[in-house]
Amino acid sequence: MAEEGDMIVDTVGEAAVPAFARGVKFRFDTTRQSWIVLAPERLFLPDEPATEILKLVDGQRSLGAIIDDLAARFGVPREEMAGDVRTMLRDLADKGAVTL
Repeated sequence: MAEEGDMIVDTVGEAAVPAFARGVKFRFDTTRQSWIVLAPERLFLPDEPATEILKLVDGQRSLGAIIDDLAARFGVPREEMAGDVRTMLRDLADKGAVTL
C-alpha cells in the first residue's frame, strides 16, 4: 500500500526542481568531518550516496538532471539511480527538509 510520501514523489515529474526547505542548510561540518543537513531543531547526517545526491540539490537543477548526472558519474543504470534518488529525496521531503 502506498504511503502519502510515495504519492508525492510518484506524482512529481522529473522536471520538478528539488530544493532545501526554508531554514534548512546543507554544509560540510569541519568538526565532524562530514556533510550535514541542518534544519530547525534537527540535524541529519547523510551517508555518502545521499551526500552525492544532496550536492546536486541547488534549487535550479531538475530531478531528471540530478538522476542523469549521478547515473553517468557512477556508471549505474538510470532506472536504478532514479529509484535511489527518488527514495532518498522522498524521505527528506517527508521530514520537511526538502521540497519537491
